[in-house]
Amino acid sequence: MTINDLRGVLEGRVLLPGDDGFEAATTAWNLTVRQPVAAVAEAADADDVAALVRHARRAGMTVAAQPTGHGASGDVDGLILLRTGLLNKVEVHAEERVVRVGAGAKWGQVLAAAGPLGLTGLSGSAPGVGVTGYTLGGGVGWFSRKHGFASDSVRAIDIVDADGEPRRVTAESDPDLFWALRGGGGDFAIVTALELDLYPAPVLYGGRVVWPEHRTRAVYDAFLELTAEAPRELSVWINRFQPPGAPPVVTLDLVYLGEAADGEDLLRRIDKIEDAISDSRGVVSVADLGTITAEPVDPVPSITRAELLTGLDADAVDLLLAKPVEPLINVQIRHLGGALAEPGEGAGASGAVAEPYLLGLLGLGLPHTADATRAKQAEVVADLGASISGRKPYTMLSPGDTAAQSFSGSTLARLREIKRARDPHNVFRANYPVLG
Repeated sequence: MTINDLRGVLEGRVLLPGDDGFEAATTAWNLTVRQPVAAVAEAADADDVAALVRHARRAGMTVAAQPTGHGASGDVDGLILLRTGLLNKVEVHAEERVVRVGAGAKWGQVLAAAGPLGLTGLSGSAPGVGVTGYTLGGGVGWFSRKHGFASDSVRAIDIVDADGEPRRVTAESDPDLFWALRGGGGDFAIVTALELDLYPAPVLYGGRVVWPEHRTRAVYDAFLELTAEAPRELSVWINRFQPPGAPPVVTLDLVYLGEAADGEDLLRRIDKIEDAISDSRGVVSVADLGTITAEPVDPVPSITRAELLTGLDADAVDLLLAKPVEPLINVQIRHLGGALAEPGEGAGASGAVAEPYLLGLLGLGLPHTADATRAKQAEVVADLGASISGRKPYTMLSPGDTAAQSFSGSTLARLREIKRARDPHNVFRANYPVLG
């Protein structure tokens, strides 16, 4: 059997090189990433996924699943790219505080369905991100300080295994695979649906405050004060923005899981900083969480780099503020800690994050800016020196990174053992494979 036989295997659409729509179907969310795959298969349902995996197994081919392509690495030469966007059903069971999501569902769908019921999932900042890829890689978002990784909120996973057999995986039915899939990425099976815990969120308070560049030091001082004593219900992210063709600014992005009055009291410190350009703080609905950071809703060419920080003292801040942001667009620091540092019993492969802060460096990936962007990212990391731990969250790996940067030696060894046992013929390939 060959790649050309795929059309007789699936109910869904199959695109091969030269077909109309093939190039568009291979496009990753990050337009700087090219995906030279042998075919694109758009599964119509879970049965299609199983049929595809059986075909790939017999043909000696490898399948890479991408619901949205947000985490694409480009390391897919000659593979079958599986798009699961049609498997996008979302079912909220409010009494049980559980949501069942298809492999192609996005966080915006979950939040829109759960929010009116006073519930939320553990989403990130962008509602267009797929639930499955985000969760398989751990998932760090607004409520992670309170509730931990999104992956640790998984109750059950519907998969197709390397033999093409549909299975339901839980902590009781297959503890090793259940552990690996919760934070170890998509190297072990194709996920067709997830069941996730939801959490009470009757009221949220949050927003973004923007100041001109000359207030950067004062905003950083406030950020350090806030994060030194922040309750787990409060998440604070700081950004130094350099919008193309506009003056640089500094912002705080804030979400408090609780009453507005309590959030206002906690954040009174920043009211003392003068010259705010805008302040969107107020009661925010779960469904509108994505408006706080207002990230792009369409694919863009970007170059990102993430690093975990061992701390953020005065010396590290001096280094971060000593030079312009350009040619980057954003230098972001997210406060971590809380439940992320103390995973509960039965946690998945994501484990714990001891580092209290996450550094994100974003620049455009245009031909005339790419080299300068990467050089600036390397410069920032070199300047911070020992404050960089060397570990990176799995969902924030970028092209050129490896899965080994996300896990301890013992965790990586266990993931590799499970991969070899469950997929000895390498039918599946994650964006960042554990054997890579």
